Amino acid sequence: MSATVNERPAWSPVDRYRHSLWLLTIRDLRVRYSTSILGYFWSILDPLVMAAIYWFVFTQVFDRTVGAQPYIVFLLSALLPWMWFNGAVGDCTRAFLREAKLIRSTKIPRTIWVNRLVLSKGIEFLASIPVLAIFAIFAGAQLHWQVVFFPLAIILQAILLVGVGLIVAPLVVFFRDLERAIKLILRFLFYASPIIYGLSDLPHGLDRLAAFNPLAGIFALYRSAFFPEQLEWFAVVVGTGVSLAILAVGIFVFRRTERSVLKEI
Repeated sequence: MSATVNERPAWSPVDRYRHSLWLLTIRDLRVRYSTSILGYFWSILDPLVMAAIYWFVFTQVFDRTVGAQPYIVFLLSALLPWMWFNGAVGDCTRAFLREAKLIRSTKIPRTIWVNRLVLSKGIEFLASIPVLAIFAIFAGAQLHWQVVFFPLAIILQAILLVGVGLIVAPLVVFFRDLERAIKLILRFLFYASPIIYGLSDLPHGLDRLAAFNPLAGIFALYRSAFFPEQLEWFAVVVGTGVSLAILAVGIFVFRRTERSVLKEI
């Protein structure tokens, strides 16, 4: 007997994974903003306040010798993706603890609980890009052809975040103090990453060492849209290699700890 016209084709595991990932991501965003009056504006308010502080300090208080002009665009082009990184890693420390009952009761691949956080924070980052565009227009920043590297930066940052999340999420289940340690590490990493300064502002030799921070190459790709001279291909290549290595380690750690995590939560 032939199949009926309205019969839906069976979904592949990949299709089911994507569908579940999207549903969980949308749920996260709705829950986050459902009781908020400002809604979307909260996702850009924090980086705007931080940018205003650093802009004031480095342009009005001190004689700034770092970065490039217009400094506010230079700052935001790295600060906005940093907020994505900081928010996703911070949320990954509670990825399994917050949804423990749901994780135990469903057969959804457990990596989805990390990937949904990376995706939801990534959507917030994409929603903040118009803010960067507005400041670039008012500050008179010129857009260059290197803007084509923007999607590459997003892909590399997503790879890095998934890798870090797959390491952090299960380990926090066994070592609860790691959540506080991650906050301290993120605070240190903010100043160790070229956000308020560029790689070219570092002393000779230190810039090569800083390139092993994968965020350095990623931020260079973002910034190159307005500041082509900030694009350091050495940092991009090294950062890509480090990001892929972290992803491989994350997959290994996650697979080795998945069963123990389910028992622990």
